[in-house]
Amino acid sequence: MTLKLPRIIGHRGACAYAPENTLESILTAAEMGVEWVELDVKLTKDEIPIIFHDDTLERTTNGSGAVAETLYEDIRHLEAGSWFGESFSGIKIPTLEEALEVLVDHNLGLNLEIKPCPGREKVTAEAALDILSRVWDDHDRLLVSSFQHVSLEAAMDVATDWHRGLLLDCDNLPPSWKDLCDYLQCSTVNIGLTCTTRELVEDIIDYDKNVLVYTVNDPQDARRLQAWGVDTVFTDAPDLIQDAILTVH
Repeated sequence: MTLKLPRIIGHRGACAYAPENTLESILTAAEMGVEWVELDVKLTKDEIPIIFHDDTLERTTNGSGAVAETLYEDIRHLEAGSWFGESFSGIKIPTLEEALEVLVDHNLGLNLEIKPCPGREKVTAEAALDILSRVWDDHDRLLVSSFQHVSLEAAMDVATDWHRGLLLDCDNLPPSWKDLCDYLQCSTVNIGLTCTTRELVEDIIDYDKNVLVYTVNDPQDARRLQAWGVDTVFTDAPDLIQDAILTVH
């Protein structure tokens, strides 16, 4: 089973142009011709998987407090667009189910990052993958990734045949990442731009894993990474990076 990775994955949709992790951001990416998007999933207090990045609500909504302490009934009434721009006021935080419906309708591939609140690493992966397994049948265009090894372990237990991606933290690059990759049977290694060196890219390629780099918004960076052999970049501005990569050929 081969993972059909595109050159570009829209980061949280196309979050340079629409509020991150919203249906509007996914649709914006689709309109730009993006083939895949990356979205973050975490759980409400009552264990409903929602598309959301932060552990708390303040940055991107008119709510406050911890996501893990807030019921879905309260989260679904929050406003999640006006922080980004007035034209987006009134939009909502989507559930994973709602996001999947849009992805399927627009034939988009998905990198779903399991982004658990502390202490919820296992249950977040299990709840998200339970919904995924009911909706998603294109295994070549699905990557489940996480910084949390417990989440990837749960993903491996629940859905062995889905591709997994090991996210590496630039501030704390584990020297044993190859052992982790082996144990979690990962297909990809996803690394931050700030810690991406030619040496590390070549090391991952020699290890026979796909190399994905986040978050790349400068066309020069995109061209350099492509020359080094990076398979895929995550970007907030897919149109800019698409143009940069096309000019290489």
